[in-house]
Amino acid sequence: MAARRAWLARSGAMWSLAASVAAVAAAPVRAETPRRFAIEGGELSHVLSTFSRQADIPVMTLADIRHRTSRGVRGVLTPAEALNRLIAGQSLRAVAAGGGYVLREANTPASPPPIPHATPPPETPTQVETVVVTGFRESLLRARGLKRQANGAQEVILADDIAAFPDLNLAESLQRVPGMTISRDTGEGRQIALRGLGPDFTRAQLNGMEVSASTASGMDNRGSVSRTRAFDYSIFASELFNRVTVWKAYAADQDEGGIGGTVELRTAKPFDYAGDKLAFSAKALTNTATDAVSPRFAALASKRWGDLGALVSVAYSENDANEYGYRNWGWSPVTFGAANIGPGVAPAVADRLIHATGENRVVAPMAATYSSWFDHRTRLGVTLALQYEPDDRLKLGVDLLYGRLSNDRDEVSLAAAGDNPLTGDVRGAQRLRAAEIRGNSLIYADYSAGVDLRSEHKRSEDTTIFLQGAVNGEVQVAERLRLRGMVGYSKSDFEGPVFDKIFLQTRDKAFAYDLRGAAKDARSTYGFDPTDPAVWGLMRADVREDQVVNAFSTGRLDADYRIAPAFSIAAGAQHKAFRNDGYTRRARTDYPAGGPEIPKIPIFQTSLIAYSVADIEGAFARLGLPRDLSEADDQPGSHYSIREKTWSAYAMARLSGVLAGRTWRGDAGLRWYATDLTSAGMVNTGTRLEPAVIRSAYEGVLPALNLALDVSPSVVARVSANRNISRPSLADLRAAGNVNSAPFGGTVSSGNPGLRPFLADALEGAIEIYQGCSGYFAVSLFYKRMNSFITTATSAVPYGATGYPLAFLSPGNGPDTIYTFVRPVNGDGAAIKGVELALQRDFTFLPAPFDKLGFVGNVTRAAGRSNVLIENRSVALDLFQLSRWTSNATLYYETPRWGARVSSAYRSGYLDGAGGNGAIGTGYQASNNIDFAAHYNTAAGLKIVVEGVNLTNAPITQYSDQVEKRLLARTVSGRTFTLGVTYEF
Repeated sequence: MAARRAWLARSGAMWSLAASVAAVAAAPVRAETPRRFAIEGGELSHVLSTFSRQADIPVMTLADIRHRTSRGVRGVLTPAEALNRLIAGQSLRAVAAGGGYVLREANTPASPPPIPHATPPPETPTQVETVVVTGFRESLLRARGLKRQANGAQEVILADDIAAFPDLNLAESLQRVPGMTISRDTGEGRQIALRGLGPDFTRAQLNGMEVSASTASGMDNRGSVSRTRAFDYSIFASELFNRVTVWKAYAADQDEGGIGGTVELRTAKPFDYAGDKLAFSAKALTNTATDAVSPRFAALASKRWGDLGALVSVAYSENDANEYGYRNWGWSPVTFGAANIGPGVAPAVADRLIHATGENRVVAPMAATYSSWFDHRTRLGVTLALQYEPDDRLKLGVDLLYGRLSNDRDEVSLAAAGDNPLTGDVRGAQRLRAAEIRGNSLIYADYSAGVDLRSEHKRSEDTTIFLQGAVNGEVQVAERLRLRGMVGYSKSDFEGPVFDKIFLQTRDKAFAYDLRGAAKDARSTYGFDPTDPAVWGLMRADVREDQVVNAFSTGRLDADYRIAPAFSIAAGAQHKAFRNDGYTRRARTDYPAGGPEIPKIPIFQTSLIAYSVADIEGAFARLGLPRDLSEADDQPGSHYSIREKTWSAYAMARLSGVLAGRTWRGDAGLRWYATDLTSAGMVNTGTRLEPAVIRSAYEGVLPALNLALDVSPSVVARVSANRNISRPSLADLRAAGNVNSAPFGGTVSSGNPGLRPFLADALEGAIEIYQGCSGYFAVSLFYKRMNSFITTATSAVPYGATGYPLAFLSPGNGPDTIYTFVRPVNGDGAAIKGVELALQRDFTFLPAPFDKLGFVGNVTRAAGRSNVLIENRSVALDLFQLSRWTSNATLYYETPRWGARVSSAYRSGYLDGAGGNGAIGTGYQASNNIDFAAHYNTAAGLKIVVEGVNLTNAPITQYSDQVEKRLLARTVSGRTFTLGVTYEF
């Protein structure tokens, strides 16, 4: 744990804040719980650091304490009593503010310093004043104090800060951290990226141990089930956590594995509160795309019986969401027969469509689809925490957590994806009467006849259940030696038992698509009435099941030996076992002759146009289709398991001192790790698929250094240097291959269990300027050099050359059909660098009533590229998930009676894949989300809350090819509003 320190900071704005709240400064100080203190005398800076650590309270000074000393303190005291004794005789005054203390010069002259080995004079009590800083401002002040005390770069979000925003889940709470961005799905945040590195590069740690959780997206374009190392933060409501710490700089006592950083989640504990506590909130939620009203509840109850405490918290919510828009499954090369092109097509366009090859070959959109994804989402979280702390020498705790996220989806599509394709070889009955090519993209096509279209209706249900249990303890075994230990187990179990889909088809129709304008103007037109159920016949029925299980077992023991007040040694060892199991099973039934008549219904959720789809329940009952699948139905490459067992150990020194009259602190250490990997699955032998088990192992040593220097009373400078790893993604390590077959081609992807982990050396420097209670400004520079980088090799090959069975092909495809073959390889290194600015300021310098305004914001600029193999050539692309510009901004107004905030989260465009099929890169366009929250505190203590999420109904836009920006999907999900109340006892 980084040493807690309070350092010098001067700001006239702090005193204007004190004057503005003088009327309430005499309010009673919140009751403090007595603690056992054992603080030796010495330099006051070191003594205050020890006090801050033992009291778990930040301290900041507005006085020069470089040559002052303290006699120390021992015994069971409240933090205020202990601090009084520590600063007695030093002409200092303590002011309670923002959950901590601020020290300033007293009005009386300093007493003489204590005489060693002499009986000290009677102590004069030091009066602790109170500056009242509450609500959102208080949480910012407390978080800022924790950031300042740390040795390395970190960001902290506290409970009041989390509750201050209209966040639908934990992912959205994290998006306001400098350098943090999130991906969204069905109107909510899902995964995170930090400083340009994607979700797989960021570790999630919950109550002291690493965790992983998987959920699913309804949209195929976003990968469906997330079987990755990335943690899906959407599983948890933000109300379950009272502190989130984002470690951007690595230290030797942290688990290896997060080059991007580590997100440490902490649930509430009974000893976090001075006494008993009971709180609840109740809200009603609605969305403009559904018009339904859903409930959201949260409650917390904490009770203490002397040395024993217990806390239970519950968060439950339901949410109806509807994401809808226009999409293409992808873009694929197209060649027309001369007979398929009408006289209305310009000769130059016709010539390219018939004869162009190689890099000049034209690509066309696959399916040109209107789609809607309705989701009824239910989220439940329960925590239980037990603590036993008879004194400061012994601490025992138990943390239990249960989480459940359920999705009940109804998805519909209208696609140009019947038996007669519009990509690949167009030589059937299709007749093109007008077309336009831009670059190599067929962005407009009008067919007079011959197009087969289909409508799709899918019903799916999935649930993620997350369980965690952890036991931790801390004991002072000797005056200078403290031991800490933890054992824990966590499991995330994703199950998708229901995935029923019916395809209807209509043949030989006129059809046109137009992608010449902006993404919002993309459209398709039809030479028939798609709402008429009579034109649709049965085409196909699919069933599918998914399961993904992630589990961690962790045990660790740490020791902290204090050699001197300013020098301690920490060491520890850990064993961690990780397993990942899962599969995807599919079965399909084709009806080439149209099949029996089945019931049909018009779509009922929000969509850009109306059309008819199959009645899922009626169709399955009419057809008598089985829904129970077995291993015989496993999708190739999806049924695999990964086991990792890791031993690690570290040694680290924590030091502090004075250099040229300026205080400094830091840590330096080494961490050793060794991982044994076992990957089992179906592997491609070149001619057939066979089961295989592949084992590998790797180890290494990671150095880390973090230093912080108090350049002046209000300025902190930091520098960090470290080496860290990120383990390869699960899909990359699988001893398996996967075939994703579409009507006009597809993708074959395979794993590589022999991959080495990512290895990165990082440097970071920062200057932080603190302005008392009024705010701070920080600028950070960071650089990461990845000496070992995993990249993607992509090539276009005939399906027959992959070695996979022909049975996996869609109808109409054959061994000569061109497929994209994707596999991971260890490639050349990559680097990422950037600058980060953060600012927080209360506008206390303005005249009333504008002095209650404030601003908090940040902006990050990052750059990084790597070489990717695309169709047998090396191409330099931005790192996947890297947005070159990200920013967050919140303008707030806070009074004791009411407050309001409006916030913006901006992310510039980024790549999420290498591309292929004539495309260089796939990715997302820039996005900006605007949220709002306001509250009113009634005289009875009830808080009324109004919130708005995604006020501008910002779209999510995906594209193919970084130059031509071919549209893959553009969807919107509506605006969300909540109205509710909160109350604390």
